[in-house]
Amino acid sequence: MRSFLDACVLVPTLTRGLLLDAAQAGALDPLWSPGVLDEWRHAAARIGPFQTLSAEHEIAAMTAAYPQACVTPPPDLAETLHLPDPGDRHVLAAAITGRAEALVTFNERDFPLRVIGAHGLIRRHPDGVLREAAEDAALAATLRARFAEAVAHTGRSPRTLAKAAHLPRLGKFLFSGD
Repeated sequence: MRSFLDACVLVPTLTRGLLLDAAQAGALDPLWSPGVLDEWRHAAARIGPFQTLSAEHEIAAMTAAYPQACVTPPPDLAETLHLPDPGDRHVLAAAITGRAEALVTFNERDFPLRVIGAHGLIRRHPDGVLREAAEDAALAATLRARFAEAVAHTGRSPRTLAKAAHLPRLGKFLFSGD
């Protein structure tokens, strides 16, 4: 499924890694825009110089791995769209331009179904996307490994990390025996 990834799902390292793991496994075809990447850069800059450098490195790696993923909407398209937060119009414009089928975001309130549905899009929370993708046993193993890396860095349990990342269904599915 062609899935436009909002900045809010790319900024958190764990969520971004899990979504890109799902993309690598063929569970989704990722899309983003220069505007979304700029939002990520801005969020990283507010945290500090190390995060800025890390974001630039990750953006370069994503761009190299998915050269067709970055879509640039026509400059006037965003102005024709109506969303609760006008600052999100560029996201919808890029999703439309990229012929996305889904808009993957944590910000469900900012993308009303009636508005995005009129453009042929569905809104998906990353927890649902990843939970469904984890039905594939090989991908589930990859996602567990991604969590294991995060556990090694934080010392927190996988289920705690999943809950903190707003991915409780995925955490429960992957680690129900923990």
